[in-house]
Amino acid sequence: MENTMETSRLTWVRLAALVFTCVAFSVASYGGLVTGGMADWGIFCWAFSFARTLLVLVVELMGLQFRAPVSWIDFPIAFACYASLFCLSASIIFPLYFLKDEMRRDEVRDQRIASSVFSCLATVAYFVEVSLTRAQPGELAGDMVTVPGLLKVCETFVASVIFVFVSDPVSYDSHSALKWCMAVYCICFMISAAIVVMCVAGCSGLLSFNRFLSAYTLLAAVMYLTATIIWPVFNFDSHISRSSSRPDYCRNSHGLCPWDKLVTVAVLTALNFLIYLADLVYSARLLFVKV
Repeated sequence: MENTMETSRLTWVRLAALVFTCVAFSVASYGGLVTGGMADWGIFCWAFSFARTLLVLVVELMGLQFRAPVSWIDFPIAFACYASLFCLSASIIFPLYFLKDEMRRDEVRDQRIASSVFSCLATVAYFVEVSLTRAQPGELAGDMVTVPGLLKVCETFVASVIFVFVSDPVSYDSHSALKWCMAVYCICFMISAAIVVMCVAGCSGLLSFNRFLSAYTLLAAVMYLTATIIWPVFNFDSHISRSSSRPDYCRNSHGLCPWDKLVTVAVLTALNFLIYLADLVYSARLLFVKV
C-alpha cells in the first residue's frame, strides 16, 4: 500500500514537471521572441527535461520498465537529477538575459516571465522527484542513487555549463595554458559521462569498477585543481592578461559580458573541483568499506 502511494505521488510529480517544462519551452519558443546561444540553452534544457519525463511516464504506465535495456533503478533518478539541474540553470540564465534591464512592457515580456516562472516550478518538481526516488523504501539501491552517483551527474552538468560560457565567445585559445583548462573540461566530462552511461546501462559490476572510479576521481580532482589555478591567473593577472579588471562596457551589456563569463567559468571550475573532491572522499570510503 505504501509503495503504491509512493508510486502515485511520483506519477503526479512527473506529470506536473511534464506540464511545466512544456509550457516553459512552448511559450519561450513561440511568443518570447528569444534568440541567441543562451535562448537555445534554455529551450534545450526544457525540451530535454520534457522528453525525459515523457519517456519515463510512458514506460512506467505501460509497464515496460522490466524490458528496458537499461537499469530502471538508475535511469529515472539519474535523468531526474539532470532535469532538475538543467531547469535550475535555465531559471537563472533565461531571466538574466531576457528580463534583466528589459524596459519593454508588452505581451513578449509577459511570456518571458511566464517561461521563467514555469521553469522554476519545473525545477522544484524535479527536485521533489529526486527526493521521492531516493526515499523509496524496500527497493534495491542502484549506483546512481548513491552520493557518488549523483555527484557524477553534477560533474557532467557543471562541465556542460562551462562549455556554454567558454564557447560564446571562444575564450580558451589565447594561451596554451587555457587550452589545457579546456582539455581538462573535455576529458573529465567525457569520462564522467561514460561512467554515468555505464551505471545506467547496468555495467558497473564489470572488473574492478570501484577501484577505477577512485583512481579516476583522484586524477580528475588533480586536473581540476590545476585548472582552478590556471584559469584565473591567465585571464585576470595584470602581467599576463589585459582584462584584469571589469571593463566599463560591461555595465551596459545585455546579460553577461565576455569578462563576466570568464569569471563565471572560474567559479564553475572551482565548484567542479570541490564536487570531484567530495566524490573522491565518498568513493574512497565506499571502496575501503567493501575491501
